[in-house]
Amino acid sequence: MKLDDAGVAPRVHASWAHDSSAKQVCGEAIYIDDLPEPEGTLQVYVAQSPHPHARIRRIDASKILAERGVVAVLTAADVPGEHDISCIRAGDEPVFARDLVEYAGQAVFAVAAPTIDIARSAARKVIVDYEPLEPILTIAQAMQKRSFVLPPRVVRRGDPEKALASAPQRLQGSITTGGQDHFYLEGQISLAIPKEDGDVLIYCSTQNPSEIQHICARVLAVPDAAVAVEVRRMGGGFGGKETQATQFAAIAALAATKTGRASKVRLDRDDDMRMTGKRHAFEIDYDVGFDDSGRILGVKFVQKEDVTPRAADRPNGSGRDSCPGPRDTWNPLNGGSLCPGHGL
Repeated sequence: MKLDDAGVAPRVHASWAHDSSAKQVCGEAIYIDDLPEPEGTLQVYVAQSPHPHARIRRIDASKILAERGVVAVLTAADVPGEHDISCIRAGDEPVFARDLVEYAGQAVFAVAAPTIDIARSAARKVIVDYEPLEPILTIAQAMQKRSFVLPPRVVRRGDPEKALASAPQRLQGSITTGGQDHFYLEGQISLAIPKEDGDVLIYCSTQNPSEIQHICARVLAVPDAAVAVEVRRMGGGFGGKETQATQFAAIAALAATKTGRASKVRLDRDDDMRMTGKRHAFEIDYDVGFDDSGRILGVKFVQKEDVTPRAADRPNGSGRDSCPGPRDTWNPLNGGSLCPGHGL
């Protein structure tokens, strides 16, 4: 399809090929794991907590530091800047768990070595002394314990209680939806390359390169201009790389700046699914009043959102949800709670 002199298609409903489609079907499209690695690139294994909720008493990595091939061990103590990767700067999403574990699969430390096999093997020898704590595993438990990320929010218009009480017909019930993994074909991956004067270049599979830049800069305690982020293409994202990629980019950048060597974090699929947040599970209680023709007169929703293990989409959480229907005639009440748990 050719463009006209104004740079637009001569007609609507034109068939356009994706910019990368020919390269993708021929196997020529370059993804981060296809990039030539700089000489001496380190592979980083991120070790996770086996417990959904626990206190960390101590981390002892002294035995593996002397092992052949182990270049560095990263813990919360190695973060020079803000120890927070949350997109809204909430302060509750650390790069590594420091004193408290809040979900199974939470990053506790990372090992950098010439190969991922050496890094993974060494990580198994690190001693982490946990004190298991009682976890909250369901929305019902969170509601019973009043365990909320943020105070419940209420959106109201009119007098829903009166409209419900006087409605000729009334229907009550609840809807439960499970969490969903985004299941992008290319897993979470970042390659960080140290540059001069403490700068770092990060190749990252992310939907939000600006956020990667800002958050990695504050983790590293450097100006935003010291962090460059390049994204040529992703092997899928679907929302799962909008905020989730920041942790792994930050870990790669920490390893690169600490060792002075290019460092890559590339998650295996099982680790990826265990460590990253999902489309959150919901429980929604509803009470709707309507007339004999089906016209809604009043409605009440109570939405309970499970933000375990990380509040990945918290800015788009329960406060975003709208009430469908003829808004000129009804009286809606929409209440929502963000319920944290300790995910398995």
